Amino acid sequence: MIRIQGLTKSFGDLLAVNDLQLEVPAGELFGFLGPNGAGKTTTIRMLAGLLQPTAGDAWVNGFHVVHNAMDVKRSIGYLPENPFLYDKLTGREFLHFIAGLRRIPEPARTHQVDRLLELFGLMERADDLIESYSQGMRKKLALCSVLVHRPKVLFLDEPTNSLDPRSARLVKDILRELCRQGTTVFMSTHILEIAEQMCERVGIIHQGRLVAVGSLEELRAGGGRADASLEELFISLTGGPEVAEIAAYLREG
Repeated sequence: MIRIQGLTKSFGDLLAVNDLQLEVPAGELFGFLGPNGAGKTTTIRMLAGLLQPTAGDAWVNGFHVVHNAMDVKRSIGYLPENPFLYDKLTGREFLHFIAGLRRIPEPARTHQVDRLLELFGLMERADDLIESYSQGMRKKLALCSVLVHRPKVLFLDEPTNSLDPRSARLVKDILRELCRQGTTVFMSTHILEIAEQMCERVGIIHQGRLVAVGSLEELRAGGGRADASLEELFISLTGGPEVAEIAAYLREG
């Protein structure tokens, strides 16, 4: 579903993503991890057809991200870390607006909007203005908006930020079920426990380069530590010995 060959992006002298090579098959929940500034969001924006690469190629759902950018955008759902919502619309009105942009006809539109509002626990507040929503409710509404047209590929940038534990668990369960039904999920997160629990494979990007990719067992084998947590593997690949010593000290304290 996602194929990346030599994907590179520069901003002046800054090489944000450097020669990325990766494939993600249909139905996989793939975690994309890295420190702040490593290139995660830049990569996702290129794959979503929102940012043109400096070099390399990528295909999403069979469409080239540059030559067929509109086809890519039609076939995916994209959730940025800080999604924009129209505060003067109600939650229901916003989802109907997005469904209209996605050309979902009635009565399927109303059925899908009501289904998502119910699924995410927003039905009781569906007719309140979005400006009255909490950060967690806003994030759940944004997730509803990227699912309303039932995309085959989801790009999610920090999808569990601002969510309480119960809502985060709900989102995890929904994403797992979508993958079981064949949807491909490409998700970035800073919360390594979530990636460890949810993702079939993860890729770790550091200073624009993909430094590791595989299941937790494969990463453990590559690191020579059969009992290592994802956090420990992540630190060893991106933080160096000084960061590992600090983390160990804080855990002991």
